[in-house]
Amino acid sequence: MKRIESPQNSLVKHWKKLLSVRKERDKTGEFIIEGYHLVEEAIQKKENVLTIMISDNCNIPLSWDVENLEVVEINEVIKNELAETEHTQGIFAHCKQKTVEGQEQLDWNRLLLIDAVQDPGNIGTMIRTADAAGIDAVILGKGSADAYNPKTLRSAQGSHFHIPVVKGDLHEWVEQLKNRNVTVYGTALENSTPFNEVVKSNTFALIVGNEGSGIDKELLQQTDQNIIVPLLGQAESLNVAVATGILLYGLSL
Repeated sequence: MKRIESPQNSLVKHWKKLLSVRKERDKTGEFIIEGYHLVEEAIQKKENVLTIMISDNCNIPLSWDVENLEVVEINEVIKNELAETEHTQGIFAHCKQKTVEGQEQLDWNRLLLIDAVQDPGNIGTMIRTADAAGIDAVILGKGSADAYNPKTLRSAQGSHFHIPVVKGDLHEWVEQLKNRNVTVYGTALENSTPFNEVVKSNTFALIVGNEGSGIDKELLQQTDQNIIVPLLGQAESLNVAVATGILLYGLSL
């Protein structure tokens, strides 16, 4: 088994850059995950995994199928430089982002479109919720946090390996979906219908927007209907990830 001792090793430098620089993740189509749960999720689809990195006193469970996967030992210094969590478990994986073919996208009939949501924790939670609600794909529009930011990955809890997450122009996506007769719902405070009063469609796309300013006004004009989660108490608003969960289940069930 290969072992790396020096933080100056070129591969270690690359891993650190993937953790901290979005442009590097975009350019290479690669990312880093941390912890037993995420690494186990990743190896269920071996084509996603380039390298598994384990630190001293850390072992790969016997139940894991890591045949034909590269496993590299790292020392405590490198472990601490890669760790994004306070109490790291000392296991990491260097992974490839999943690519999606154009033909595959035509089979997506239930989608979540995210417009300029900037908090990576919220993005991760929404990806995880979309996965749980049986949504076919998540589309991240301009201005949204990176799907492969370490905080996004932790919040999504492995759902990146279950559901396609792609970047795209939401105006183009809405146009394409409407041409396919997929109902497009926006979320807005004004001129909107409570989600529980909406006539449901078997195929739909839900657009959710920026935590402060909501969905782009031009995008709202493209929707078939705008919906809202009624506030029954005194809170001024809901967290965007919480509202997304309510709406996705409301439209799906």
